[in-house]
Amino acid sequence: MYRIIIIIAMLILIAGSAMGETYAEAFQSANKQYESKHFEQAISKYNEILGTGFESSAIYFNLGNAYFKKGDLGNAIVNYRRAERLDPTDDDIAENLSFARNYTAIQMEGVELNPIRNFIAVTLKPYQLNLLAWVSSLCFIFLMILLTVRFGLGFKNRTLRGSIVAGITLLLVVSLLTTYKYRIDYLTDYAVLVAEDVPIHTGPTNASDIELQGMPGMEVEILSASGDYYNVLFENKRRGWVHKELVAVI
Repeated sequence: MYRIIIIIAMLILIAGSAMGETYAEAFQSANKQYESKHFEQAISKYNEILGTGFESSAIYFNLGNAYFKKGDLGNAIVNYRRAERLDPTDDDIAENLSFARNYTAIQMEGVELNPIRNFIAVTLKPYQLNLLAWVSSLCFIFLMILLTVRFGLGFKNRTLRGSIVAGITLLLVVSLLTTYKYRIDYLTDYAVLVAEDVPIHTGPTNASDIELQGMPGMEVEILSASGDYYNVLFENKRRGWVHKELVAVI
């Protein structure tokens, strides 16, 4: 019985190793196509890797570069955003994303974003959700230790009381930031306009009036869906309905 378990474990390890080599080889092949300026072929190979269910920030980053070199601004920004989602601390991803955004044909004007919300979003952007969750857990453990010392062991002094107040405050702040990060990263859907011509309608039908004209690379928040249309929110708070085929969800 033990021998069977060991053999199965070894086969799983060998299969995983072989699969890793396959992905590495495919990735290198796609990179060579990119370096040779065969951007269509590079895009196809990167997408083949992603089609297997394997993803990484490096693949999305290189795919974004290939789309950008090809002149496809919308899909370039989509893949830079996907790379950023997996590795928010990578400076190259942030730099290329910022550079690509400057090429968006339309710069939205109108209502300014909430400065407090914008500040929190920018502050939390470099940190992954699991890191904030760990910090929240550590703050909770720290607070429990302080409460145990105070009420379980009966220690009473001003420093301890101040530490408990500070611990409660810190836990509340970190927990709220973690919840906010979770909502932004996992409960809110974002998309990028990828078609050359993107009419934004007042309703979820092609017969509805056109509210505004979108362009490739513009980023939106998806509020809801109805049939073949998404109800989207632009950065200047204007809303409208866009056909699903004209956008790519991040």
